[in-house]
Amino acid sequence: MRFGINSFLFTSPFTTKSTSLFPKFKKWGFDTVEIPIEAPEHIDSVKVRKALDKHGLACGSVCACMGPGRDFRGSAKDQREAMKYCKALIDHMVNLGCPSLIGPVYSVVGKADAVDPKEQKREFALVVKNLKVLCAYAEKKGVQICVEPLNRFETDFLNTCEKGLRLIKAVNSPVLKLHLDTFHMNIEEKNQAAAIRKAGKLLGHFHACGSDRGTPGNDHIDWTPIVKALKGIRYKGDVVIESFTTDVKVIARAAAIWRRMEPTREEIAVKGLKFLKKAFK
Repeated sequence: MRFGINSFLFTSPFTTKSTSLFPKFKKWGFDTVEIPIEAPEHIDSVKVRKALDKHGLACGSVCACMGPGRDFRGSAKDQREAMKYCKALIDHMVNLGCPSLIGPVYSVVGKADAVDPKEQKREFALVVKNLKVLCAYAEKKGVQICVEPLNRFETDFLNTCEKGLRLIKAVNSPVLKLHLDTFHMNIEEKNQAAAIRKAGKLLGHFHACGSDRGTPGNDHIDWTPIVKALKGIRYKGDVVIESFTTDVKVIARAAAIWRRMEPTREEIAVKGLKFLKKAFK
């Protein structure tokens, strides 16, 4: 098991120049970096890989940023743009030596409406159709895709582990896995540990976030059963801190971060990692 940090805590967008963050991440004790690629042209993935190698880090995951115009349940144009974008991310992942494309790889974030059952069924079928194509591409490239349920305020499509597993079953690809996040589960799941156990061997990625998007451990989440559940299913993937602050304005607005959660973002990274390492022993 490796511990990682999502670069959104410090910058948006991540560009090739953002590799200047790597020495700091390594010094703090992280094993991996999670890189959100907002646009494929933002990075030279060959140069980023060299910087990772230089500082003894790995890119554990690339985070799909499903912004406007990228929607596997949207218009034909939006579906094409989403496919083009996600395939470009997978191409970058090959250069980065990155195993996992993670996040809401199904629909634009922020689309949360009351949709009637007939339309829900149609949208679900569209996402399944598109993910079958994307997963076939990912399989050829030797990487996996981990779909992340988000909370009800960010999507109406996929909110729970159970719905995520239903989607995975429908797509029926060996490279499609589940990505769970304690922040979203804190809102949507009755019991986080039970959700982790239900995911079992299909859990491919894990975000350890404070209940308020702050420091894991400095919150009200009961981490003991979560750690026990992850160990119980023999989870071997990355455990990544994905916290946001008001320092990165674009992300703060997107994630509705209107106040300072912790004194500094460095504290989130350092104290959060210390807590997780102690919790997982």
